[in-house]
Amino acid sequence: MVRLHLAIDLQYDVASPGADFIFNVQAAHAPQQKVVWEELQVSQPVPLVLHTDAATRNRTLRLTAGAGALTLRYRATLDITHHVAQPDGVFETPVAQLPADVLTYLYPSRYCQSDCVTAMAMQLFGHMPQGYRRVQAIKEWVQSQVTFESNTSNSMTSALDTLNDHKGVCRDFAHLMITMCRALNIPARFTTAIDYGADPALGPTDFHAYVEVYLGHRWYMFDPSGTAIPMGFIRIGTGRDAADASFATIFGSVIAQAPRIDISAQVNPQNGWQQPVHREEALSTDASFTWNRVDTA
Repeated sequence: MVRLHLAIDLQYDVASPGADFIFNVQAAHAPQQKVVWEELQVSQPVPLVLHTDAATRNRTLRLTAGAGALTLRYRATLDITHHVAQPDGVFETPVAQLPADVLTYLYPSRYCQSDCVTAMAMQLFGHMPQGYRRVQAIKEWVQSQVTFESNTSNSMTSALDTLNDHKGVCRDFAHLMITMCRALNIPARFTTAIDYGADPALGPTDFHAYVEVYLGHRWYMFDPSGTAIPMGFIRIGTGRDAADASFATIFGSVIAQAPRIDISAQVNPQNGWQQPVHREEALSTDASFTWNRVDTA
């Protein structure tokens, strides 16, 4: 088990007459990610609307802020018990057996134009045995094709742009991996977390993007940027791509300060809390799905 402590501070200067915000910064309630304690504070005395999406478990906070300073503070303690599997025993799930909620992650999306790279994906990976190892090969290929460079992409950068530019940040690595997986009929989704264990040379702790791939009736984690430690991810939001999982969507004139984020691990062998480390096994923080076939006469 991993016990993690998280602190997020977001600050904004809101112009008159005000602005609407949709935040997605609270840790997800996942089957193997337990929120032990959390606290959410907003500096302005405005109504807060909280909602949890039944399919993605994204926890959104909506509010309308008045002109002036706005600060959001989120604190949480989480216990994460990973599902661990041997990679060679994790196979791809046939399309005919995919749950209905998973099908959407087969299709092209705004930043992941998988229908444009089908021939390329088949040439690179179509000959490989299907399963975790093939997806791992896609992740390693993305790492070989793209160099991590801060401030080299923007909110309009798609997987095809990254494929051409060969540089980007974690968001771009994730979009390219998702695109290649979907081109091979492997469901893949965009997931946000905090970059625990990242090299300080990359900058202050920030929101991180990784990939979850549906294999063996379970979502498994992959970090195509290779900048963090998957065992230390706190899962926040998931979606088809970054458009579905932004930590803040703002409607109005606002100046945003850089997020202030801290994440730490509490190690205590007596309680079973261990230090997050890189592992060779397949890791998941989601439950397995049961596929029920219905025969009709």
